[in-house]
Amino acid sequence: MSAQQVRLNTTASNMANANSVSSSIDQTYRARHPVFATALDHAQQGQAGAKVQVLGIVESDAPLNVEYAPHHPLSDEKGYIYKPNVNIMEEMANMISASRSYETNVQVADAAKQLVSRTLMMGQR
Repeated sequence: MSAQQVRLNTTASNMANANSVSSSIDQTYRARHPVFATALDHAQQGQAGAKVQVLGIVESDAPLNVEYAPHHPLSDEKGYIYKPNVNIMEEMANMISASRSYETNVQVADAAKQLVSRTLMMGQR
């Protein structure tokens, strides 16, 4: 669940900065994406449900969006402005996927909690 929360947060950050404008390539926001890995120690021991861990968050190396806008207040000396390399459609798909994964994890945790509760109730009778 924490991995999906990181994914949702990075997606929200990307979408919030999608329309930002800069006057230089160095100052322009770049899309960020989390890097996940399966915790191999659990998977190699034959345990079901290997955990996912976040290795880090990387910046996209996709090219920035360069636009010629000589009258824009943030244009450089050549008249260009720089916009982030954020693809809104891709970010929306990531957000929906992460949200559904998070919901599924919550439902699994609730089901497990109900099963444990019912098992304890059986012992009381």
